[in-house]
Amino acid sequence: MFPASFDYHAPTTVPEALRLLAENGPDAKLLAGGHSLLPAMKLRLLEPGCLVDIGRIPELRGIRREGQTLVIGAATLHADIATSDVVRQAAPGLATAASLIGDVQVRNRGTIGGSAAHDDPAADYPVILTALDASFMLVSSAGARTVASGDFFLDYFTTALSDLEIITEVRIPGAAASVTSAYAKLEHPASGFLVVSAGVRIERGADGRCRTARIAIGGLGGRPFRATAVESALAGHALTPAAIAAAAALAADGSDPDGDAYAPAEYRRHMATVYVQRALEAAL
Repeated sequence: MFPASFDYHAPTTVPEALRLLAENGPDAKLLAGGHSLLPAMKLRLLEPGCLVDIGRIPELRGIRREGQTLVIGAATLHADIATSDVVRQAAPGLATAASLIGDVQVRNRGTIGGSAAHDDPAADYPVILTALDASFMLVSSAGARTVASGDFFLDYFTTALSDLEIITEVRIPGAAASVTSAYAKLEHPASGFLVVSAGVRIERGADGRCRTARIAIGGLGGRPFRATAVESALAGHALTPAAIAAAAALAADGSDPDGDAYAPAEYRRHMATVYVQRALEAAL
């Protein structure tokens, strides 16, 4: 199928892109990798009158460290994140998640900001970014604001991003030797999208015990599910195999997932315990 007619703009700076958004209003859509937007346009599910392609803005790409904070430009490709030594050292769970997205073509065109903005509940980034306590720098013609991942991902395909804002950076705190992370995923065999996945971030004290834990699970609802029961069970304890298994058994506590023909709700709840344990074991 073919999309409806639209105007196309390829700004080379963020201010230029913001101007185009303001001039075209709700009729404009941002184009990054295009793996979600373009299929929807071809099916006429979306018919924007104007596309603003931000993929050619150099300042939106790149990976760097600012002290103990990992900073990733919103237009950075999945493939670049998956293969970055900086990401592997600072947030190995994020590198793993990026390596599991789609196929080679998708990883070489899709962007972290585009995926986060689309907020597909079967996508990988919302889960691991929630576990990593990431935040998003959102810029509009009125100024900039920072939104934590817990406040950014709201529901199915719904975020805190307004029509006149652009994600410019993803910021991940705590890139220190005492912090480790991992990501584990049960994927649908046909689509590669997650059925259930788990992202974990563990901070250990000098004695090796768990100081803090952040656990996020995908596939249990319209937004990443924080497994607070697991976090509480791990905090302050030695990270032995028995302790990990006991904590992971609590992964689905408080969740109310929707089921489907492939993965009923009870199956998702059970797989949450399995993949939280695998992610914890991978992290440690």
